[in-house]
Amino acid sequence: MALGEVTERAPVWVMRQAGRYLPGASRRHRSQVTNGTDPMTFVRSPEFRAVREKHEFFEVCRTPHLACEITLQPIRRYTGLVDAAIIFSDILVVPQAMGMEVIMNPGPHFPDPLNTPGDVEKLHKVVDVQKELGYVFEAITMTRKELKGEVPLIGFTGAPWTLFAYMIEGGGSKTLQKAKSWLYRHPLESKVLLRRIAEVCAEFLIGQVKAGAQVTGLKLIGIRLTHAVLPIRCFNFSTPGAVNSHPMILPSSRYPTSSTSPQKSANN
Repeated sequence: MALGEVTERAPVWVMRQAGRYLPGASRRHRSQVTNGTDPMTFVRSPEFRAVREKHEFFEVCRTPHLACEITLQPIRRYTGLVDAAIIFSDILVVPQAMGMEVIMNPGPHFPDPLNTPGDVEKLHKVVDVQKELGYVFEAITMTRKELKGEVPLIGFTGAPWTLFAYMIEGGGSKTLQKAKSWLYRHPLESKVLLRRIAEVCAEFLIGQVKAGAQVTGLKLIGIRLTHAVLPIRCFNFSTPGAVNSHPMILPSSRYPTSSTSPQKSANN
């Protein structure tokens, strides 16, 4: 599918990377999922809960061996039934790398969001992606080796508009009122911020590939929230940001291919 080839079946990305799909969910939960209700209603797996009971969410993301362990859990549980592993991480590690505080309480919360364009000055002028997000690269390399070629490994980052919205809204939002207001009131500043986010995302995706991810992608904020922006605004702001975050459009000379790579497999 990633290569544009015809596949035996359409791939389906099960919501969330780990701990959401398992034997033991109640009949009510199974019925809800069958009827199209959010798969997040599933009870988390016991092995996932065992890790989370001892470690805070972002602590798991920032600890390579824990992120690796959780990534591998569904592969072990559903041997032969899962087509790929998705590295355990979160799209909001990018705003963290840019200098913002993000906590899970229980959902994502920014104690100090970007309220005005002047607040952008609080962000790092230059983001050293290797320094700030190297833990994700370590987790990818570790996981790729542990998979031993059983399934491919997928990496990801948030789409620039998605991250832009979170950084301004201060968390999840059904209306994106603050983020939309930025687009109308501060169009130039919005484009500059989206470009900055896109550049970090591009370097982040390139680092993931160099670390061993075989497929990478942009995680969107959701169809309903993308549609919250008028089509012309979506084209002017969201689309260019997503395009600019794609590594292939950046000068390849800036990102030479590493001479070392994780253990090769039939899935390369």
